[in-house]
Amino acid sequence: MSTNTTDVLVVGAGNAAMCAAHAARERGKRVLVLEAAPKDRAGGNSYFTAGATRITHDGLESLADLIEADERHGTTEVPPYSKEEYAADLKRVTDGRNDPEMTSILISNIADDMRWLKSKGLRYRLMYERQAYRRPDGGYLFWGGLHVGNVDGGEGLVRDHYRAAEESGIEILFGARALRLVQADGVVTGVVYERDGEEHTVQAEATILGSGGFEASKEMRAEHMGPQWHHAVTRGTPFNTGTMLNEALRIGAAKGGDWTSCHATQWDAGFADNESNYEVTNRLTRQSYPLGIIVNRDGRRFLDEGADFRNLTYAKYGKEVLMQPGAVAWQIFDAPLRPMLRPQEYEVPGVGEHVADSLEELARDAGIDVDGLLETVRSFNDSIRTSVEFDPNVKDGRSADTVPPKSNWANPIAEGPFYAYPVTCGITFTFGGLKGDSQARVLDQDGTVIPGLYACGEALGGLFSGNYPGGSGLAAGIVFGRIAGRSAAS
Repeated sequence: MSTNTTDVLVVGAGNAAMCAAHAARERGKRVLVLEAAPKDRAGGNSYFTAGATRITHDGLESLADLIEADERHGTTEVPPYSKEEYAADLKRVTDGRNDPEMTSILISNIADDMRWLKSKGLRYRLMYERQAYRRPDGGYLFWGGLHVGNVDGGEGLVRDHYRAAEESGIEILFGARALRLVQADGVVTGVVYERDGEEHTVQAEATILGSGGFEASKEMRAEHMGPQWHHAVTRGTPFNTGTMLNEALRIGAAKGGDWTSCHATQWDAGFADNESNYEVTNRLTRQSYPLGIIVNRDGRRFLDEGADFRNLTYAKYGKEVLMQPGAVAWQIFDAPLRPMLRPQEYEVPGVGEHVADSLEELARDAGIDVDGLLETVRSFNDSIRTSVEFDPNVKDGRSADTVPPKSNWANPIAEGPFYAYPVTCGITFTFGGLKGDSQARVLDQDGTVIPGLYACGEALGGLFSGNYPGGSGLAAGIVFGRIAGRSAAS
């Protein structure tokens, strides 16, 4: 067993981990990053994202110094997104279970921290294809508080991080899987890792866990969230198996946040290779559901598709699908709605899709109960408030007063051809992690700092529970990653 030394050791090489590495390196520390995945599979869950990052701002003009130029900006409206709105969204979607101090830290730092990353070469843009529909006048109105994302999505995010790391002298060891934390007199002094079948030790002044949650471990999912979660599909990296979370708990770390819930979205159930697919990444998600209806095998609706903007409901609706018979459901649209679906998701080659000229034929082809679907569509169509104008850019109040209700964006499923997209539950990341303080230092059961150990990203719990506002995961990784790197370097 060989032994290496460094000043700051970072476990993981996704967005949060790399922010920690950048922050420590710019303070003059030698930084070594251990990444379990090989180089062509590296980046954790960050690689699988669209790069969407929730940021406070005062409108489009205030973002001009951050985002790439785009000829559409002249006809675009981006409503301001204040700290107060950010905090309110976090509190609302988590039913008040978000940690208030972590929330305050996040919303106070994210705008400056994204500009810090831009100074290191990360690139951002407005996310037209995800967060705005074209209006009749040809312009664009952004909605839902989520407006900015990385150029080239998660792939661009990871690529830019690694380029910045190389330029600054950060060393990344790919294919290096951390196995155990090392302690001396109660102080964490490094990690034992495995690479090419051999174990090695890294000794460090500070160790930062940016190694994700336990979403890729079926056993840990079933243990902490319930047996049904054994059947969820891992939509992101297969390397986030909770090893270092368990190691931290072994040495006395306290759990932080909600270990019983996670980010889980509707995921293509018909695609042949729909788990941890590095080619199509996040394009197997199905996020145009607010426009149509979602039914189970019995043809029955079971949730409010229009309860809120997509980016405030999608991360909890995967669980709702998981609880349906066979852990599967279908998104249903008709001919007028079909052109509004996101092409980068619904037109992937090999996508799970059923198309038919009648609802009866659609149900038979998809495996949905025919009578159930016909009755659901009939009662849904009959209950729509057609006096209210449909507008996908706002919560329009065009409801369907049926059971369950649809609060917004209700349009009749009436004109063929009809479309059904099979979805299952795709788990992205778990909300439970380690308990930390405002400096991202890991705490033990008594609330005492464990010397030498820090956490960020999905390994740091407390911010989310049950649901999260879209784009706040990458935002939290940036803010708490930077804090962890600074703390570890101090």
